[in-house]
Amino acid sequence: MPKIIFLPNEEFCPEGAAIEVESGQSICEVALANDIEIEHACEMSCACTTCHVYIREGFDSLEEADELEEDYLDKAWGVDPDSRLSCQAVVQDEDLVVEIPKYTINMVSEKH
Repeated sequence: MPKIIFLPNEEFCPEGAAIEVESGQSICEVALANDIEIEHACEMSCACTTCHVYIREGFDSLEEADELEEDYLDKAWGVDPDSRLSCQAVVQDEDLVVEIPKYTINMVSEKH
């Protein structure tokens, strides 16, 4: 059974977490089910960038991002080659190491 290792994040999981998961679950689903309250403003419908994460290990085990996800990633804060939207990144059969960015772009909660 694969596991997701969430690196420590001051706001969402200060101690980090290692969670065994079933293949076929999205990273966002796993986080939320384990009290890691990652932002997901669009309710995991691939319509925003708030659940953006970095896949520090295991990136190649994920299915490639589709065009819609790539379009949203182009708008995310701090994107790097390991970036994915956690609502679209589905665990396969390898362990993943995930870093939640310090910042996200959430047009609903941002003050203007």
